[in-house]
Amino acid sequence: MKGREREEFLARLSLFADLTDGERAQVASLLHERRYKKGEVIVSEGEEGTSLFLFKKGIVQVTSQITLRRAGEEWLEAEKSIATYDETKMPFFGEMSLLTGAPRSATVKAMSDVELYEVFQKDFYALCDENHTIGYKLLRAIAGVLCSRIRTLNQNILKLTTALSIVVSKRK
Repeated sequence: MKGREREEFLARLSLFADLTDGERAQVASLLHERRYKKGEVIVSEGEEGTSLFLFKKGIVQVTSQITLRRAGEEWLEAEKSIATYDETKMPFFGEMSLLTGAPRSATVKAMSDVELYEVFQKDFYALCDENHTIGYKLLRAIAGVLCSRIRTLNQNILKLTTALSIVVSKRK
């Protein structure tokens, strides 16, 4: 039953919408169940990352370290909250590390008890090499999500630079 439950779980996620039942069954075999208690760090910014996480349930907070310097003061490090996600807002995270093996770009911490599935890069690439159709479908879906996130980030950057421009122009 465990395999069937995982297949049904994958069927609910848009990332796997284009896969057939048989293809989802192959992906389901890659899933490793993970549980985190409230307050536990799931991944830390800067650490090696080679996996993707799929939300089963729970809430996480995503944070990143920033360096600030106030006029005449020392540089200081601060942790900035980027977002809070759950299975409805962000059904998965870690796709950049899955694809590239790059260090984690943020820290993800459990804000409640969290249940996730983890997919490791070596298993993912082995499946993609073995079944090019699955690889193509999944990479296309991940690329679509990344493009959407970049579009949103570009809009946010435009808003921030506009606000900064207004503040600077008022100081003159």
